Amino acid sequence: MTRFEYVAPSYEPQRAHREDSSAGMRPAARARCTAAALRLAAAACALLAGLAAAPAAGATLVIHVQTPDGQPLAGAVVMARPLDAPARKPAPVRLVMDQLNRTFAPDLLVIPVGSTVEFPNSDSVSHQIYSFSPAKRFQLPLYRGKPYPPVRFDQPGVVTLGCNIHDEMLAHLLVTDAPYFGRTDAAGAWSAEVPRGRYRVTLWHPRLREPESNLDRELAIGDADRAELTVQLSKPLQPAPLHDHPHTWDY
Repeated sequence: MTRFEYVAPSYEPQRAHREDSSAGMRPAARARCTAAALRLAAAACALLAGLAAAPAAGATLVIHVQTPDGQPLAGAVVMARPLDAPARKPAPVRLVMDQLNRTFAPDLLVIPVGSTVEFPNSDSVSHQIYSFSPAKRFQLPLYRGKPYPPVRFDQPGVVTLGCNIHDEMLAHLLVTDAPYFGRTDAAGAWSAEVPRGRYRVTLWHPRLREPESNLDRELAIGDADRAELTVQLSKPLQPAPLHDHPHTWDY
């Protein structure tokens, strides 16, 4: 879209050695010129205001995720990347993943690359947090409270967390460079406002055993104000582990 920019005329203070070009004009003529200039300036300002107020060309992208029997899958991670233009990088965030009742709270976070996460231990017992994931390897030796600074995650990928003391404790961080991401709700849906164009949509869930080729889809958003895509898994989820503290992705 062509951008119009109004530049206010610059009036230079009149100097003594210059003649007043309007001195020979009749009062009525000077008034007409002034009124015309004001009308032009007002029209330009109105045009700029209209352009500024015009909404950017965009649409609502809605992704539905279903199990093989057609039931909604809640808690699945959805990431959307534009294919027609360089993707903007999401801004890093600062989040907290606490430890309560021998569980991580929350037990799944989706964060942009470069984000930091603090891991306080508010539990009544000590924990020793670790990750052997290629995207981020680290360990926080046995502790309670907040003895360690936040951990920075600089590489995209899935980071799986555990506790050396309590094997049932499990959490995931998905570090992404996608500009649009989130988790499906109870109805198995996720939505975002995005510019029109082509997108690659990627899914992830801790219990998936779906082939990777079925987790990447492409779709184009044209002139419509809404685009929807339904992804139905071809394989059932892995069984949820049996323990006293179900995870948010086990329901």
